[in-house]
Amino acid sequence: MKVAALYDIHGMPWALEAVLAEVEADAIVLGGDYLYGPCPRETVAIVRSLDAEVLRGNCEDLAEEWEREELTADDLEWLRSRPLSVAVDGVLYCHAAPADNTPITTAETPEDAIRETFAGHTGTIVIGHTHHQFDRRVGDLRIVNAGSVGMAYEGDVAAYWTLVDDGEPKPMRTAFDVNRAVRETSASGWPHAAGFVAGNLLATVSREEAIASLESQR
Repeated sequence: MKVAALYDIHGMPWALEAVLAEVEADAIVLGGDYLYGPCPRETVAIVRSLDAEVLRGNCEDLAEEWEREELTADDLEWLRSRPLSVAVDGVLYCHAAPADNTPITTAETPEDAIRETFAGHTGTIVIGHTHHQFDRRVGDLRIVNAGSVGMAYEGDVAAYWTLVDDGEPKPMRTAFDVNRAVRETSASGWPHAAGFVAGNLLATVSREEAIASLESQR
């Protein structure tokens, strides 16, 4: 079975559409954080139109006032009602941890911390939340970060996701129309648009910078 794991879209419908055009899978898991981005209304509309398992990220719990004005009450309630985890074909998918969508796990997180975050679990768990792909084994655990479709911390402006083929994860990268994303983000009215364009579209955060920053917050 092929499962496409698409995480951390962050209001970027152009990136999501580019990935969906490439996806050839039996199932899709959307791993949370559809909000905190320039086009929440359009992004949520796409998410709700898909035949997919839809999980809740931390941004769905922390919708800002601008996002609450952009979305309908039904959209907001639907997002808040999404589960934190789902098992598909023997793999567990969650935003950050099976019962909590906030723990930080990076490519450099100490093994003891990983064991604590995922205590009681074994096998493969696909996460997101920290926006960079990695594949780590700690004892009987395999923690795979699917990457971020809309806000990648990879030193490259593109959409990152993961294809899980019969339980084996394969990191994927999809190009999207960055110029269009810049134009439409700038015109979106999102309060964070200028900073996002400068730091995530015209330039990007490197893996090393992101990991160091995230580990300092853990």
